[in-house]
Amino acid sequence: MSEEQGRLTHFNEQGRARMVDISEKSETSRSATAQTKVTMQPSTLELIRSGKVGKGDVLAVAQVAGIMAAKNTSNWIPMCHPLQLTGIDVRFDDNGKDELYIEATVRTKGLTGVEMEALTAVSAAALTVYDMCKAAEKTMEIGPTRLLSKTGGKAGIFGAKDFLS
Repeated sequence: MSEEQGRLTHFNEQGRARMVDISEKSETSRSATAQTKVTMQPSTLELIRSGKVGKGDVLAVAQVAGIMAAKNTSNWIPMCHPLQLTGIDVRFDDNGKDELYIEATVRTKGLTGVEMEALTAVSAAALTVYDMCKAAEKTMEIGPTRLLSKTGGKAGIFGAKDFLS
């Protein structure tokens, strides 16, 4: 592990927070995929599937929330750079019983990665599911949330095992 990889780069020489200077990085195609899950009662998942949640189409609204969150990550996470995203895809899958999986892939061609944007997208989508379904169930659980993969940049490719495997 290099010295740069072994230290946290969001701190200056005084140990204070800073936004990392990326001006000397190379522009590359970058992507990141993150995933979370919302665990709920089977009856709540059935309400989502059947479109009978009083607030509307839960997955459509959650998908838009995830996309909007990815686009606005630098407004949520203080040290994130504002990025020109080239693609955002938010997907849903359920296990047929009581878990709704949310996965987001974010892409850019730029100087820094999009891991935080993918993680923010799935988090906002999950929170939207909770918000829209809380009248039916307040005991839903969100998580774990994690980065599944990333490509591009000096660090190269990272891949984790999928929750569903």
